Amino acid sequence: MSRQITRLFVAAMAVVMIAGLLGVAPAAPVRAQAKTVVGLSFSDFETPRWKQEDIIMQAELKKLGYDVVSQQANHDPKLQNDQIATMITQGAKALIIVAQDASAAATAVDDAKKSGVFVVAYDRLIATPGIAAYITFGLEKVGNGQADGVLKALGFDPAKPGPTAKFTKDAPVQLVKLEGDPGDNNAKFFEAGQDETLKPFVDAGLIKIVARQNIQNWDQSNAVTAMENILTAANNKVDAVIAANDNLGLGALQALTAQKMSVPISGQDATGPGCNSIAKGGLTVTILKDYRVMAPQAVALVDEFIQGQDRSRSEVLQAVRPDRQ
Repeated sequence: MSRQITRLFVAAMAVVMIAGLLGVAPAAPVRAQAKTVVGLSFSDFETPRWKQEDIIMQAELKKLGYDVVSQQANHDPKLQNDQIATMITQGAKALIIVAQDASAAATAVDDAKKSGVFVVAYDRLIATPGIAAYITFGLEKVGNGQADGVLKALGFDPAKPGPTAKFTKDAPVQLVKLEGDPGDNNAKFFEAGQDETLKPFVDAGLIKIVARQNIQNWDQSNAVTAMENILTAANNKVDAVIAANDNLGLGALQALTAQKMSVPISGQDATGPGCNSIAKGGLTVTILKDYRVMAPQAVALVDEFIQGQDRSRSEVLQAVRPDRQ
C-alpha cells in the first residue's frame, strides 16, 4: 500500500508541472497583506475530505498573510458560480476551486481570468484553458488500485489472468461498477483506470460487467437505490462491486447487506466510515489520497501566482514540495 500511495503522490506532482505552465502571464509582484484576498470554493462539504482541506488551506493561507473567503455550494453549479462571482467582487486575487461541474464552472473561471484573478482547479479539472493551474492525484492509478484490490479479493492474480477454483469462463465473475458523478471529470479517469486493470480478465471471459452506473453527487443514498435496482435486475447474481469512492461503496454495502450478501467492494478516499467498514469486514479496499500533502501544494501555487515570481518548473516544484526534487 505504501508503495502505491507514493506513486499517487508522484503523479500529483507531475500534474502540477504540466498545468502550472498553462497559467496567466506573471503579474506584478504583490505582497501578501490583510487586504489581499484568496477565495476557496468547494462543491460541497458533505464529502468529508473537502471540509478538512478547507481547514488546511485556510490555515496555510493565513500563515502567509492572506485574508480568506471560503464557501461551499451544496452540489449546486449555479450557486457555486454565483459565489465565485461574489468573491471576485470582494477583491479576491486568486481562487482555489473544487468544481461541482467541470463545464458549468468554466464560465466562472473565464470571468475570473478576465478580471485578472488566478484560478487553481483543485482535484477536479475545470473545462477551460482559463485556469492558471490544475493539481490532482494520479487519477487512473486510483482506478487501477481499486480494481486490483477487488481482483485479489476474488482470488485472481492481477498480473496473470487465469481462472480460479470458483471463477472460470463458464462461471465468470458478475461485476457491478458504480461510477462517480457524471459532471466530475475525475470519475472518467477512475473508470478508465479500473477498466485498464480489468480488461485482460474481461477479454479472457473471466469477468462479466453486468451493470455500470454513474451516481449523482457521489451520494451514498443514491448509490443504495442504484444498487438495489441492479440487484433486482440481476436476481442478486452479483459477485463483486467496484465503487468509485467510499460513499458509493458504503451505499452498495448497505443494499447488499439487506439481501444478506457479502462480496468484495472497493472504495476511495480512506474516509473514517470507509476505513471502519474495512476493519469490520464490510468494504474490501480503499485508496488513500493524502490531502494533507496536496492542500498545501495548492496554497503554495496560489502564492507563487500572486507574488508574480517567474520561475522554472523545477523551481516551482521545489517551492511547492521542498522534499521532492
